[in-house]
Amino acid sequence: MSPAIVAALAAAFLPMAAEALRSRANERHLRAAGAVEPSGDVYALMQWSYPGAFVVMAAAAVHAGVTRLDALGLALFLAAKALKYWAIGTLGTRWSFRVLVPPGSTRVTTGPYRWVPHPNYVAVAGELVGFAAMLNAGWPGALVTIWFVILMGLRVRVEARALAG
Repeated sequence: MSPAIVAALAAAFLPMAAEALRSRANERHLRAAGAVEPSGDVYALMQWSYPGAFVVMAAAAVHAGVTRLDALGLALFLAAKALKYWAIGTLGTRWSFRVLVPPGSTRVTTGPYRWVPHPNYVAVAGELVGFAAMLNAGWPGALVTIWFVILMGLRVRVEARALAG
């Protein structure tokens, strides 16, 4: 495996591990506050599909040195991470990998949520597309991104239903 692929995997998985730790802490806080997890969530699929997508793209990578596409992919990946962390910061302890809705919750309309209803999901799609571009993993990247966008669409329905009460 090339050093570029190893570096790309580290760039994907190290923040993912930190996000998982924050999610678990927030989940404990949310449950203690009486948050309820709605039925019908696709979390079980998402928890394997998201990291799996990066592994699939790395396995299919066609990397022959640094190209402009690598640089554009990295820029998109980093911009997506910035958007994701803005969304996470805006939600504070309400952010987690799971859909957990505390009593009396309403939709957040500050930060990036002022302009985009689901900036975290836009960011995740950007991470996947950016990673695929960094590694020149075109078709595999497109397929795993489409799969994850479908899962996120299903997740949006669960969230909307949960917030509607």
